[in-house]
Amino acid sequence: MKRPAALTTTFLATCTLLLTACGGGDTRNNSITNTPGTATSNNTTSTTSGAIPIGIAFAQTSNVALLGQEGLAGVKIAQKYFNDQGGVNGTPIKLVIQDTGGDEAGAINAFQTLINKDKVVGIVGPTLSQQAFSADPVADRAKVPVVAGSNTAKGIPELGDYISRVSAPIATVAPNAVKAAFKQNPNIKKVAIFYAQNDAFNKSETEIFQKTVKDTGLEIVTVQKFQTTDTDFQNQATNAINLKPDLVIISGLTADGGNLVRQLRELGYKGLIIGGNGLNTSNILPVCKALCDGVIIAQAYSPEHDNDINKIFRKTYLEQYKKEPPQLSAQAFTALQVYVEALKALDNKTKVNKLQLPQLRNELNKQILAGKYDTPLGEISFTPIGEVVQKDFYVAQIKMDKDGNNGKFTFIK
Repeated sequence: MKRPAALTTTFLATCTLLLTACGGGDTRNNSITNTPGTATSNNTTSTTSGAIPIGIAFAQTSNVALLGQEGLAGVKIAQKYFNDQGGVNGTPIKLVIQDTGGDEAGAINAFQTLINKDKVVGIVGPTLSQQAFSADPVADRAKVPVVAGSNTAKGIPELGDYISRVSAPIATVAPNAVKAAFKQNPNIKKVAIFYAQNDAFNKSETEIFQKTVKDTGLEIVTVQKFQTTDTDFQNQATNAINLKPDLVIISGLTADGGNLVRQLRELGYKGLIIGGNGLNTSNILPVCKALCDGVIIAQAYSPEHDNDINKIFRKTYLEQYKKEPPQLSAQAFTALQVYVEALKALDNKTKVNKLQLPQLRNELNKQILAGKYDTPLGEISFTPIGEVVQKDFYVAQIKMDKDGNNGKFTFIK
């Protein structure tokens, strides 16, 4: 049985303020759907005229919305695709979407609503690892499965028996970017580190980057802290540039990270820049524009991955958005795919519309962990504690067009 890992100070403070919310919810007498016209009685999971509800807890507001929007794009493509394929053995799925905002309280509220009001069978989300440390225990106490599509900080699966993720841990992904930078410039000696100190994921990610840098034999000349809400980085950037680093590594979110890249270049920094997972989105391009060029970012997804499901996903995304699908969209698609395939496998053994909701959630969680899935990320499975097992990883570098208005992620590994 998994034991919750030691949680962050933010989580403890949040639970102190929101003790009732962190206590989970009573799932007795719940049905798997509250769609009008759906037959429900005696706590069974009849879906004779409804659909199986799967909760989506992504940020649609706040400075995290750019990341949440990419997640929503992925699950919406997955919903249409799998429903067109027959859903869960003839029963469609439906997305029940709740906005987490950008903080812990928003994620807790979204999870509580999905669990207790919307009666979902499971949840995809939340957007940030920082939010997961607070919201995931809510679902675990209520015995509701969570499949994270974008949480890569250390300790996420350990938050509870019902918590898993398809987003590979940053400890696996981040070192690849440092190796790629060193390959491009074997003369790198000095490294400047920047990270958002108010975000649990970025604090976790920078620890991995700093360890990798030291293990590679490079010197960290400065560690500069900032907030994800900051827009002015002149002081931190100037302090770092004065130490003449050969490489800069940034752990932040899209807006703050993009602005930091831009200001570093404007102040004259000409060396290599590595961006962390929060910068792993085409939404960064309008922020730093031409000055985004050359930023290196490790990837857990490539649009060029050669399997049938990724070809379908990539083609659909390109048709809808006129650009290559980003990692977060692919991971969100994968998270929903895991639910659909696990529900189908469970339904083949015991019809899900005959199960009481608490039993369905419990059996679904077991099936998720037992399955193997051929996804846009490649073939994945889970360890007994819910950690994703993934084979293929990549490194990309941003290449901007000459006009500086458009660009793309070019894969270099």
